[in-house]
Amino acid sequence: MAPNRLASVLVPRPDDLHEYISFSDGDSDQTWMIDATYMRSNYMCIYGQGCKGVLDDDATKLQQGCCSYGAHFLDKKDLASVRKSVKRLKPEHWQNFDKGRDGRWLTKERDGAEVTRRVNNVCIFHNEPDFEGGMGCAFHIAALEAGERPMDWKPDVCWQVPLRLEEFTEDDGHVVSFVREWKRRDWGEGGADFHWWCTDDSKAFVGDHPVYKSLKEELVELIGSKTYKTMVQLLEEKNSVPLPHPQVRRKTKKK
Repeated sequence: MAPNRLASVLVPRPDDLHEYISFSDGDSDQTWMIDATYMRSNYMCIYGQGCKGVLDDDATKLQQGCCSYGAHFLDKKDLASVRKSVKRLKPEHWQNFDKGRDGRWLTKERDGAEVTRRVNNVCIFHNEPDFEGGMGCAFHIAALEAGERPMDWKPDVCWQVPLRLEEFTEDDGHVVSFVREWKRRDWGEGGADFHWWCTDDSKAFVGDHPVYKSLKEELVELIGSKTYKTMVQLLEEKNSVPLPHPQVRRKTKKK
């Protein structure tokens, strides 16, 4: 028995170790797999507060966040929703108002996929730091002024990141849904070339609340209120011992 115990001690722990909670939906043929480590973490978007962007080099000064590339659309419903939002934008919200009017904000890639056009190598809806109406997403600025949720104005991918919902259908029709953090690989081949990515850096894990609380509206929109309530109940069970996020563990080791 001693050699076996020794071997188990010597096996290194994976660097990117996460715990998941799993539960079935009693009203549908579906199983949910939730990244509990990420949900319990204090990750927060640090746009304008140290975000280095998603270019090949440090792009902190550009203040582009993850808007450097045009936004793709999940489906026709997503695109139709954004078309309505564009019509509500005014010059004081949108730095590129004149360049994007009459549908010129939309373009197609080689594969035919529709995507928001880029102006000066950034999404056409991104306002530069010196714009009087405010830097960042024009949709975000306009929505807040209207007293509405920015997520209802933006392309789906823009408000979902850094959350990731993936669904797989098994041979018998059973659906398995994963809810986790958005990783570099989720951006495709280009993700590996990013100089920086937020969920890879402990500097982004500085929020005052856990992700499942700070991103409640986004999570409810993704998974529904009933599933969200079940998830929260399981995450808050007192008999569980949470596993700190890998970036938080690395930060602690450095200290």
